[in-house]
Amino acid sequence: MLKSKTRWVVRKSDQQLVKTLENELKITPLVASLLINRGLDTVDSARYFLFGKEQFHDPFLLKGMDIAVQRIREAIEKQEPILIFGDYDADGVSSTTVLMLTLRDLGANVQFYIPNRFTEGYGPNEPAFRRAAENGVKLIITVDTGISAINEAAIAKELGLDLIITDHHEPGPVLPEALAIIHPKLPDSIYPFRELAGVGVAFKLAHALYGEVPEHLLEIAVIGTIADLVSLKDENRLIAKKGLEKLKATRNKGLKAILKVAGVDLQSINEETIGFSLAPRINAVGRLESADMAVELLLTDDSYEAEALAQEMDELNKTRQSIVNSITLEAIEEVERNFPIDSNSVLVIGKEGWNAGVIGIVASRLVEKFYRPTIVLSFDKEKGLAKGSARSIAGFDLFKNLSECRDILPHFGGHPMAAGMTLKLADVSELRQRLNNLANEQLTEDDFIPITTLDHEIQVEEINLSSLDELNLLAPFGMDNPKPKVLISNVEISTMRKIGSEQNHLKVMVNRNGTNLDGIGFGLGPLFDHISPASKISLIGELAVNEWNNNRKPQIFIQDVSVESWQLFDHRGVKRIHSMVTTIPNEKRKYIIFNRDQIEKMDPAVTSEVILIENEAEAKAFDSHQANVVLVDLPPSKDLLHHLFNGKRPARIYAFFHKENSDFFSTIPTRDHFKWFYAFLLKKGPIDLGRYGDEIAKHRGWSTETITFMSKVFSELDFVTINNGFITLNQQSQKRDLTDSVTYQTKQAQFALERDLLFSSFQQLKSWFDQVIEESVTTRGGIT
Repeated sequence: MLKSKTRWVVRKSDQQLVKTLENELKITPLVASLLINRGLDTVDSARYFLFGKEQFHDPFLLKGMDIAVQRIREAIEKQEPILIFGDYDADGVSSTTVLMLTLRDLGANVQFYIPNRFTEGYGPNEPAFRRAAENGVKLIITVDTGISAINEAAIAKELGLDLIITDHHEPGPVLPEALAIIHPKLPDSIYPFRELAGVGVAFKLAHALYGEVPEHLLEIAVIGTIADLVSLKDENRLIAKKGLEKLKATRNKGLKAILKVAGVDLQSINEETIGFSLAPRINAVGRLESADMAVELLLTDDSYEAEALAQEMDELNKTRQSIVNSITLEAIEEVERNFPIDSNSVLVIGKEGWNAGVIGIVASRLVEKFYRPTIVLSFDKEKGLAKGSARSIAGFDLFKNLSECRDILPHFGGHPMAAGMTLKLADVSELRQRLNNLANEQLTEDDFIPITTLDHEIQVEEINLSSLDELNLLAPFGMDNPKPKVLISNVEISTMRKIGSEQNHLKVMVNRNGTNLDGIGFGLGPLFDHISPASKISLIGELAVNEWNNNRKPQIFIQDVSVESWQLFDHRGVKRIHSMVTTIPNEKRKYIIFNRDQIEKMDPAVTSEVILIENEAEAKAFDSHQANVVLVDLPPSKDLLHHLFNGKRPARIYAFFHKENSDFFSTIPTRDHFKWFYAFLLKKGPIDLGRYGDEIAKHRGWSTETITFMSKVFSELDFVTINNGFITLNQQSQKRDLTDSVTYQTKQAQFALERDLLFSSFQQLKSWFDQVIEESVTTRGGIT
């Protein structure tokens, strides 16, 4: 048995709808199920999603758009200084860039400003607005921020600044008093799609200003749309799909430079390029220094400047990774030492000196490890403030629950699954207590068990190049259109091995009904020691096409593995049991010893797990159900093993069956051996075995032990008398069978025991245990 890391939940699709889509659109059941699981359960909606020629919505359906466009055009005409006020993440950077490119193109007198994460924090702030006014700015346009800037909007009005807010974060109960607020989620919004990223809203403003879709900006808009993890449906899907195609042919010097540094081939660009290559490097700048560098990279027309900026950003990203790893280790220690998860439904931790720019990533790491809503704070004891980032789990709406704590959160904003905040150090304990109380009211025990939602259970035979190519019709993948995860159940293992320089990855080939499928599990190398090659495994992961040397074949990127049945691990012949202990799970681990003298040879560290079984009653009493049972030495009989496991279901059996000296390969005398020896004694008379035993054995090509054994058997049957080493045939002895000898019986039983337990094949041993465990066979004879 091997437990999966998470609960696997396979989505159920209406099979009648699946059949309808399959027939009408000529698609596979897999793709039909995926569409239905994404809410595309009509022929028209599914066809439109897969094959439709999407169109962008009218930007003037956004409330306030007409007012904003009129004021911006007026500022351009009068050459009034315009300030774009952005944010320091990938969405904010791309939003700033989109509007900078647009307004420059339209002839505006425009500049941008992104606050410093460490000295100013998130969002608009009064000092920045006052400096802007002093510098002659007449119009401020926020991008990807501003919906919570109630005080700052009042300051702008006081300073005579016109303020246009473009944002997508959750609006609060009170909105800022601005000239215009362009936001798809406003309570009275009639815009057809509510889930735009910050850059999506900026793109719509550019759309309105140009009077047509600014296709040239899609390569920038796609960055924030994918990086900010917004729903990739409707208009976001269109931005992502078209944007990725534009990105493959980009002429933007900054984009080309950063992609080159990241080692990205332009033609291989997909949504993962942004998620794992572009966004981390853009975000690293704002996390460690000023995000201005990232905007300048995207705006520059100088190739040399682009290369220098890209290189600097790459180095910052490496530094960011190192800092994240260090803080994560400290944070885990803090949780385990002071805020254990058995008494904390929400983790709220902090420390002085933690870099405020990376604590959001650390929060995500802690959610992965502990599966609790998590807030990680950076303490500034001089100012008495704590600045933090939060990440959540399904079932706990961060924005909603943080809203219940507004009185101690002067600055916060975000989404149901992620948020940022600033609060007084003195209020951290109060925040922790309140959130834990709220979580205890809303979450059950099951909510703290991670769930992996799977799109489909698929058979190996269904996986081919044609079906995988069809899967790509659903791309690009992201929020609400995730990369499909599938379940493959109970398949046989053809080959399995560890790979990688540190042997930390798992390479496996599985098969069903003669069809093979390659799989690779990155970081799953340790599972190798917990999967018996004879087991049938179930695995989940993402399907893909492996291309190598112009060969294309299906494969699965394995994310988790389970084995439902008990497993046998064959370690017969291993001399040092201690070297194998680390591969045996310590949960319900029991070392079974049948020979008392073996106990003193065991590692003292596992003494508490050692159980001595010397008789039938002790074997029957042992509870092997779901246990990891280590059979250290060879039992005196198979009966004890039978009673140990009969009708019980262990998780695993580790068979060592250590025996100091084996009798299996010594000569077992046949009846012909005994006949010859009897005739020899009859002919030669009394013989001194001490003097002539070796010569007799050598003459026959036997071992001396064979002569000794036959002599003892004859003695027990009263065929001979042995006195001071002389063996004499008893002429008047009665005829008896060899099996009447206890020595003969013991030898035969020991031979059979070693044959069945020590020298049988793996499959023979496994079959015998299967029979015992399933109670389907009660025989205690030899393996058949």
